[in-house]
Amino acid sequence: MHIPLLDLKAQYATIRDEIKPAIDEVLESQLFILGEKVVKLEEAIAKYSGSKFAVGVASGSDALLLALMALNVGYGDKVVTTPYTFFATAGSIARLGALPVFVDIDPETYNISPQKIGASLKTVSAKEKIKAIMPVHLYGQCADMGPIRAIAREHGLSIIEDAAQAIGARYKELKAGSMSEFGCFSFFPSKNLGGFGDGGMVTTDNETLAEKVEILRVHGSKPKYHHKVIGLNSRLDALQAAALLVKIKHLDQWTAKRRKNADYYRERFQKNGLNEFVSLPKVAEGNFHIYNQFVIRVKKRDELQKFLTQAGIGTEIYYPIPLHLQECFQYFGYKEGDFPESEKAARETLALPIYPELTTEQQDYIVEKIKEFYFA
Repeated sequence: MHIPLLDLKAQYATIRDEIKPAIDEVLESQLFILGEKVVKLEEAIAKYSGSKFAVGVASGSDALLLALMALNVGYGDKVVTTPYTFFATAGSIARLGALPVFVDIDPETYNISPQKIGASLKTVSAKEKIKAIMPVHLYGQCADMGPIRAIAREHGLSIIEDAAQAIGARYKELKAGSMSEFGCFSFFPSKNLGGFGDGGMVTTDNETLAEKVEILRVHGSKPKYHHKVIGLNSRLDALQAAALLVKIKHLDQWTAKRRKNADYYRERFQKNGLNEFVSLPKVAEGNFHIYNQFVIRVKKRDELQKFLTQAGIGTEIYYPIPLHLQECFQYFGYKEGDFPESEKAARETLALPIYPELTTEQQDYIVEKIKEFYFA
């Protein structure tokens, strides 16, 4: 049996008849940059995420960068974030000449620890020029935003939610991207709401901040050819918007299937007596997890991944090297051992297939092979 980590062809087969007319409409119009389709998607994402405004941009990475720019984060400033996440989180900070203040994760949710944020902000060196906190809603589960928001208020800091993996996720009925100055989403094809290439969105309740992002995404011009600030060329194109407008109608249905698949995994792992070897994803009380990834923590991770690959099962390691140990970030001054929970997660975690079209037969095969590995 061959089971990919993600089967986008299976998803496309279910919506092909909706997608093709939507794409053809854009082709016939020959209007490809921003425009009506993008505006409609911005309205749909704002409504879906529980925000007043949404601004379409070229990628999730640019969404983070533009949010930071809109908050005037620049050289020498500091932003609190996690070292256990995709590169773009810290990369967007560093690109502006700012410095990430890394804080270790909660070992159960893999999200940044509010308690450790509080402890970090008590140090004199960390408090200097800190502008914002950038929590990541990793793998489809919201960070513990209640205490994070309280810490931000106490210290006068802004919050940028990296919600690239978490569209539709909820924290105590509040949706990802609606709990701070900015929410940043990615439409990379592997996301729960994925386009046919790169794309991103910035959400906010603040009209002034929304306008700043709108200006910054078009080289800082308003009106055209008049530049008061230096921005980027970061525009969401109409073809991506057209495809995403079709897909968003199916998003809740796909999320429900991912959650059903997660429940089935839990049942099968328990019945097969694998709890001693496999730690399943923990969902914090009050959270609604949308399972962009189903990440297990296991013994002999690398050996298991090789075994599953030979059995035709696709897996992925997110993320094998925490950001504080990346070669390009050596100038931050961190070293191995500084963030033990992040480093341990990097050594022990493995993502299994969780996509909506995954069948119970495929899941049975995956669990059987994991059992075979540990009980052989």
